Amino acid sequence: MKTAPFDYVRADTVAEAVAALADGEDARILAGGQSLVPIMALRLAVPGRLVDISRSTPLRAWTCDDGALTVGAAVTDRALELDPEVRSAHPLLAATLAFIAHPEIRARGTVCGSLAHADPAAELPALLLATEGEVRLAGPDGERSVPAGDFFTGPFTTALDEGEMVTAARFPLPAPGSGWVVDEIARRPGDFALAGVVCGIELDGAARCSRARIALFGVAATPVRAGGAERLLEGAALGGPVPDDAVLEAAAAAAFNGVDVLGDEVHASAGYRRAAGTALVRRALGSAVRAAGEGRHER
Repeated sequence: MKTAPFDYVRADTVAEAVAALADGEDARILAGGQSLVPIMALRLAVPGRLVDISRSTPLRAWTCDDGALTVGAAVTDRALELDPEVRSAHPLLAATLAFIAHPEIRARGTVCGSLAHADPAAELPALLLATEGEVRLAGPDGERSVPAGDFFTGPFTTALDEGEMVTAARFPLPAPGSGWVVDEIARRPGDFALAGVVCGIELDGAARCSRARIALFGVAATPVRAGGAERLLEGAALGGPVPDDAVLEAAAAAAFNGVDVLGDEVHASAGYRRAAGTALVRRALGSAVRAAGEGRHER
């Protein structure tokens, strides 16, 4: 199918983009277009105006300071994935990007575009949630920052208000000595995740878990934190050459407590997602604990 007619505006600054959003009927931001254009072609979205920020120099920049990587709204997945400084500073982000679709898609798709699209099966929203990052917004009333836990409000739904746009995302860097893992189950490489997890473990000097963060994706209406599993892990003795299997098994079993798991007849049932996701969490936790004990990050 073809898209419905729309106005096109190129914006080189945030101010220009916000002004163009205010002037257009049902205006949308166009960055990479890897999600927006297909749904427009299917007439699932019929915006009256597209505001193109893809060539905005300020929004194509990223910086690493104050313990976080801040990514502008027009930065593509592939640009970050191929940057050696990003891979060194934030190996978890680099590992997560490699799971997204295929290189051709990542060459056009943007990090912030994925966050704004809020697909429950997407990797980047879960990464932002697990690392307790934030999304920076701009609109007619000025700028504001929204924590990841408050930004994703439903499937393909966010805290963006009318006339607002995402300008950047802030991904905190993994703490030194922590162990982080991202993993997922999909029918084929590059497909949407049927179940996925981003988890991080920090160990104290006594090899006890001082902090655990686990975010699930592809299983519910939004990415979700596995709070029950995190509480079981915190304070537990996980150090030594072999992680405490009993604790990890219990944490994995509790990961889906309180999660309203979704299922369908085409991709995967709720029962499958829960069972496969539990096994996935158990595997990821073991890898994260080993990585934390060795003072390195793993995929």
